[in-house]
Amino acid sequence: MATATSPQPMGAAPKASLSLAQKIKYAVIAVLALIVLWFVFSFADIKAQAKLGVSYASHIACSCRYIQGRPLASCTKDFEPGMGMVSLTDNPEKKRVTASVPLLASAVAERRGDFGCLQLNEKEIEALN
Repeated sequence: MATATSPQPMGAAPKASLSLAQKIKYAVIAVLALIVLWFVFSFADIKAQAKLGVSYASHIACSCRYIQGRPLASCTKDFEPGMGMVSLTDNPEKKRVTASVPLLASAVAERRGDFGCLQLNEKEIEALN
């Protein structure tokens, strides 16, 4: 029976310990793997939050721009905290505001007479292109 104080068998190489560089390399790989796993399992939630944010932003910005008459740059002051990734574009001819989060979501709101600013549905957005 082998114990901690037993001598190494003949011809057996001693265990090589990992160098500090190898330990750091494996730690970085493990952390990156955890980040990728988190992103894969959270992607649907992230995309849903982005869609919610751009829908809110397009409606608020449209109301700000075409009902209150403020410049589009001042409309971002009306956003909730944490909406820094949302970008806005304006189409003054159509009285339309598009909000987007790159690679995740976009939404369009348009001023329609006395109805105010309305969100466009997917079919209406596809017809714009």
